[in-house]
Amino acid sequence: MRKLKNLFENNKRWAARTTEANPEFFKILSMQQNPEYLWIGCSDSRVPANQIVDLLPGELFVHRNVANVVVHTDHNCLSVMQYAVEVLKVKHIMVVGHYGCGGVQAVLNNAKFGFIDNWLRHVGDVKEKHLAQLNTMDEQQRLSRLIELNVIEQVRNVCRTNIVQDAWDKGQELTIHGWVYGLENGHLHDLSSVVTCADEESDVYNKAVTQVFATAGCG
Repeated sequence: MRKLKNLFENNKRWAARTTEANPEFFKILSMQQNPEYLWIGCSDSRVPANQIVDLLPGELFVHRNVANVVVHTDHNCLSVMQYAVEVLKVKHIMVVGHYGCGGVQAVLNNAKFGFIDNWLRHVGDVKEKHLAQLNTMDEQQRLSRLIELNVIEQVRNVCRTNIVQDAWDKGQELTIHGWVYGLENGHLHDLSSVVTCADEESDVYNKAVTQVFATAGCG
């Protein structure tokens, strides 16, 4: 299994099917990359970005990490964002969590897995901010609400990067969205965390957080 032969065979079949359906597909794809969207999502293998929104390769720029966290010291994430915003000129950045997220569950359970605990500390900060309200819920509600709150927090973090702030200052069209994906039904849930300019950020954040606790949600 050194060469993962099965995956290469899968690749050949996929390329053949794609070419049969559209003989010009790979030629056109190789000539340009012009996505309107940047997806910042979780690394979970059950959350394939392109398939969820039914977009072809080349139509969605993607960054994924455990628990879809946006940290101001994460050069990987920031590099992706800068290229997407300043070079590709994407018009939308979607922060997308998913119900049943193992990273968020680990935070709620105070589980210890080693090095990754340092990364999940960012989700832990979100938990501590809303701990009193989360503690009034049952286990499943608590998990779903923290997943939603984490997305809303990361939307705020995206908005506060100098990348997005500079784009807005220049009058560039750029909207930040917060969504959660449902593993049980394949549907996206809009958290009403939609920011189109710096002046909206604080108000949208507060309203989205209030809505999380005012409704049962979809998780």
